[in-house]
Formats: sequence, structure tokens, C-alpha cells
Amino acid sequence: MAEIINFRQARKNLKRTEKGKKAQENRVRSGLSKIEKNKRMDDQDRQSRDLDGKLLDGASGNGDEAS
Repeated sequence: MAEIINFRQARKNLKRTEKGKKAQENRVRSGLSKIEKNKRMDDQDRQSRDLDGKLLDGASGNGDEAS
């Protein structure tokens, strides 16, 4: 004989598993550790400083220079 299934419980279990999958995706997408976040910010700051250091003197970059 077939196993008796309670549809209410089956729906709840299905919803829990779907919610768990979505939570796992969110953790992967935005779950960087504090060390990784700090390293990423440090890298961005370093790149910004390097780029600023390579600017030519007197070059404002906005195109408002009068000749």
C-alpha cells in the first residue's frame, strides 16, 4: 500500500527547502567575510591613489580650459 502524505506538511517542507536554497544563494552572493571586505576596500583605495598619482599637472579633466 502507498504511503499516506499530509499535503499541508509536504507544502511546508517544499517551501522550507526553497527558502533554504534562496538563503544559500544570498549568502554566496553577499557573504564576504570582514577580512575580504577590508581587503577589497584597501585594493580600491590603492588603485585610486595610483590613478590620482598619474594625473598630469594642470589637467583638470573637465574640458573647461581656455586657450
